[in-house]
Amino acid sequence: MKRFGIFAAAALALSVPGAARAGADLYVSNFVNGAIGEYDASTGATINASLVAGLSEPIGLALSGGNLFVADAGTSKVIGEYNASTGAAINASLVSGLNLPYGLTFANGDLFVTNVLSDTIGEYNATTGAAINAALVTGLSEPTGLAFSNGNLYVVNNASNTIGEYNATTGATINASLVTGLDDPDGIAVSNGDLYVANILSGTIGEYNASTGAAINASLVAGLSEPIGLALSNGDLYVANYNSNTIGEYNASTGATINASLVTGLEQPTFLAVANPGSAVPEPASLSLLAAGTLGLAAFRRRARG
Repeated sequence: MKRFGIFAAAALALSVPGAARAGADLYVSNFVNGAIGEYDASTGATINASLVAGLSEPIGLALSGGNLFVADAGTSKVIGEYNASTGAAINASLVSGLNLPYGLTFANGDLFVTNVLSDTIGEYNATTGAAINAALVTGLSEPTGLAFSNGNLYVVNNASNTIGEYNATTGATINASLVTGLDDPDGIAVSNGDLYVANILSGTIGEYNASTGAAINASLVAGLSEPIGLALSNGDLYVANYNSNTIGEYNASTGATINASLVTGLEQPTFLAVANPGSAVPEPASLSLLAAGTLGLAAFRRRARG
């Protein structure tokens, strides 16, 4: 088991590189204090550091139709649904009975979830929480990050250092080893045919061709501090740095730093999601996991497996 094993995924539309549109909101999972914080994506200013509180080890995040979906991997092991503006609970246990839920993403109105301990991806009705197929994809290797694009699911297999691609409707394997040779991968995002991956141990964000898996730039962004969660918005790449308790902002095309400390003073941030104003239904966002306190992610998983 590697020292860290988490993920975060987000698929938010990329356009011309530049600062996020004024008024865009950035949502962050804080694993240690059990809260989801909300920040201005342009300035990093705090909107509400505890928009949603009282959670039990929150990891994954996903936005849809003004609602925020959260994977709570602690004692509850549920997916909860909350109002993204007020933080009010809509259904704190929308989906229950999961097996260490990690990554979240939306496709065709359904909610997809990675279950780390059962090595599966489940599909659920996003309105009722009812299972459509609790084992849509099986035989994975500690799946964490999850993203959707063009009818397919992209999945981070943390234990095998790979990314696999699967049909989101049938669960059929397209390429179980689309990208290989990663370094403790977790966060993932897809946009405009490119796949972005956070490598925790090397402190890098790599960019790959989403169709072939070929490396475009394996170190698009380097020198990070245990990067976990990723989110894309308007040509900018937002990265949650677990070790430094910060969120940095980078140009998604060049990797150039826009603001390495856009948000500071977090409590071991994991997943990220960005909501742009005027978007009635934001594009899918997934999640990231992290460890309790200073135990580290691997210890968290070992505890769960035990």
